[in-house]
Amino acid sequence: MDFGRFFCSSVIVLVSGFLFPALVASVGINYGQIANNLPSPENVLPLLGSIGVNKVKLYDADPRVLRAFANSGVEFVVGLGNEYLAKMRDPEKAEAWVKTNVQPFLPATKITCITVGNEVLTFNDTSLTEYLLPAMQSVHTALVNLGLDKNVSVTTAHSLAVLETSYPPSAGAFRRDLTEFITPILSFHAKTGSSFLINAYPYFAYKANPKQVPLDFVLFQPNQGVSDPISNLHYDNMLFAQIDAVYSALTSVGYKKLPVQISETGWPSKGDEDEAGATPENARKYNGNLMKLISQKKGTPLRPNCDLNIYVFALFNENMKPGPTSERNYGLFKPDGTPAYQLGISKTNNSTGTRSGTGDGDDSGSPSQPISSSTGYLSISSASPVTDKLRLAGAVFCGFLSSFWLFF
Repeated sequence: MDFGRFFCSSVIVLVSGFLFPALVASVGINYGQIANNLPSPENVLPLLGSIGVNKVKLYDADPRVLRAFANSGVEFVVGLGNEYLAKMRDPEKAEAWVKTNVQPFLPATKITCITVGNEVLTFNDTSLTEYLLPAMQSVHTALVNLGLDKNVSVTTAHSLAVLETSYPPSAGAFRRDLTEFITPILSFHAKTGSSFLINAYPYFAYKANPKQVPLDFVLFQPNQGVSDPISNLHYDNMLFAQIDAVYSALTSVGYKKLPVQISETGWPSKGDEDEAGATPENARKYNGNLMKLISQKKGTPLRPNCDLNIYVFALFNENMKPGPTSERNYGLFKPDGTPAYQLGISKTNNSTGTRSGTGDGDDSGSPSQPISSSTGYLSISSASPVTDKLRLAGAVFCGFLSSFWLFF
């Protein structure tokens, strides 16, 4: 297929009667590249423009992408994978990395943040856990030395499994075994002005308990919802309850004012037989409804005046990701630029080229070896051990289930 002709053709995108760019102006997207069939970064730029996304999160600092997006105005979060943490403790190596991977692209490419590691604290690797904060500090010091710290912040993304309690949301609390590691990281955020990042997937809760977790509640569909018995705040979707549980956890350790961003959330459009709910229709509802909520510029029940900073996972289906079928089917788009499912989007192509419907990103077979410069997030479901995910789904949401039984 001629990618240049396809992506550069005239595109009109509509969602529920609104121009898509106006709808998702504050939405970010995760741009992963664990695939062997993705378009060039130059051809991704017009695709992002067509859906109005102006914030992109990478899992590396791919120079091809950063060069392609020069002078585009798109904000970038670049990443250092877990495999770099040991080296980044050395201030000289951290500064060398920043000089090579960040400084040359500024200010043409708008790099605003560096994430150091991904879901490290729930990876059950003591060494990585101990390396995390020193690595973050070294990278920040490098930015200071190079005069870049006013425009580029340093943070790390956590799994929701860092919480020991999330129901009711007002009782949110961090895991006691992680407090000694989390508290110094929160102090770092407060001192440097960076945000606390959480990867939150209501899909995992539904997948673990499809007969008990109401689907409408996780898909932002109309439902009776639940009320927090302590705060009396009402919740009609699980993601907002998860976010407020994080706010409560931060407050409980003295960091009430720390800003929170959702660095990943999404829903797969295809899965294995045992992956309940992984369908195009559910993915359409989750991501479409989420984008509409963000466009309304409303916060959560606990923080109604705080804009939601959310990065949807992901831009493309990635055919080389290991793990269950769902891992390769989180994308809004197939690699040929066509929608992975109809997200309320109608798309017209004024070129003479035909749309390809090859289903390049709709893969069921698990590959033997992923090939990508983005190695920090090989598998969502295995980013932290499966036992942690299941423990979280049970411990975090059993309170919600009890509340729902009062209504259903």
